[in-house]
Amino acid sequence: MSDNYMMEREEIHSKVMRAGRRTYFFDVRATKAGDYYLTITESKKFTNDDGSFHYKKHKIYLYKEDFSEFKDSLNEMISFIIDEKGEEVISDRHQKDYQKEDSDSNPITNTTSTEEPSSSSFTDVDFDDI
Repeated sequence: MSDNYMMEREEIHSKVMRAGRRTYFFDVRATKAGDYYLTITESKKFTNDDGSFHYKKHKIYLYKEDFSEFKDSLNEMISFIIDEKGEEVISDRHQKDYQKEDSDSNPITNTTSTEEPSSSSFTDVDFDDI
């Protein structure tokens, strides 16, 4: 492989963030000209019916000339979401409501359960499928 190719692929600085089934990779890389850019990769693990698995990856390339506007837009969108919906994760609140409804409608025990419902009682929705 050529030296230019190796320099283009060289990772200068990296950070990994794990989030459930998703993993985010933040990598600073060098261009052929020696300037730096950022790649953000989302990797999601999917399990096949036979138990084997595969990953789907999505990548964003972010160059220095776009940093300021990207940062401003990202901060604006994050602030909007937190202002509108708060920091609580809605799916967590939904799970609590589901537990309460389930225990309230259970004619056998009529007690409130503090156990989490099993993950098999929920449908996993992937937005790529919509």
